[in-house]
Amino acid sequence: MSTQQITKAMKMVSAAKLRRAQEKIVQMRPYSQKLTAILNNVSAASEGDSDIVFAAKREVKKVLLIPVTSDKGLCGAFNTNILKATNLSIKEQFEGAEITVLPLGKKAYEYYKKSNYQVIDTYFTVFQQLNFDVVKEAASFAMDGFLAADYDQVVLVFNEFKNVATQVVRVEQFLPMAPQEGEAAATETDYLLEPSRTYIIEELVPISLRIQFYKAVLESNASEHGARMTAMDKATENAGELLKELKLMYNRTRQAAITNEILEIVAGANALAGK
Repeated sequence: MSTQQITKAMKMVSAAKLRRAQEKIVQMRPYSQKLTAILNNVSAASEGDSDIVFAAKREVKKVLLIPVTSDKGLCGAFNTNILKATNLSIKEQFEGAEITVLPLGKKAYEYYKKSNYQVIDTYFTVFQQLNFDVVKEAASFAMDGFLAADYDQVVLVFNEFKNVATQVVRVEQFLPMAPQEGEAAATETDYLLEPSRTYIIEELVPISLRIQFYKAVLESNASEHGARMTAMDKATENAGELLKELKLMYNRTRQAAITNEILEIVAGANALAGK
């Protein structure tokens, strides 16, 4: 009974946190999509991405992988799916490359610190005080590393929030910048750029990248609470079913004991009567 009460309480806590996290990601998505669309349109207006330093493509010899997990467990396969997707990317896409892991979330850090990969242990506590300024530091680290050619490619692995019961694992190339599809794709638009296209690109690109990074972290945060809420709801239901089975087993055992006692009394009475 106490376990069922604990899982029910954890479900309620996750539901409250999910509402706040969901509000943040819903508010962030339109801004992120519009900013990326503007950047893509401006980039495509003339020379394209050739003069954008964050779009420079190099031979992939050194890779920075950024798996985004939670700090705590009890959220179903939320963390396991991220770790599996990260390891699969290493095996299928980056075999032979020098791998560095920048874990965001304690679960990813605890997993990869036992591996043979180089692990950056500076930013795995971002969820302890989740805000843009904290996440921006991790994004800037990845961006500076790419500019310095410490990494030829930077990849984000995170859970995208769909609804309470559904989270989709995304493996997205963060750097070099790749053309966006869907709502953020470039469209034919005639722009008048002031003070200059170069200045706007230099200002917009870092902002857009940090926003995209922050959005991925917010997606993961909302997904975590959704996954934990679903897991605790299922655990509460399972605890209820187990209680029913245990009560039924207890009642059957008790009934059998009472029946045996009655039989013993009757047998004793018959034996005395026979004498």
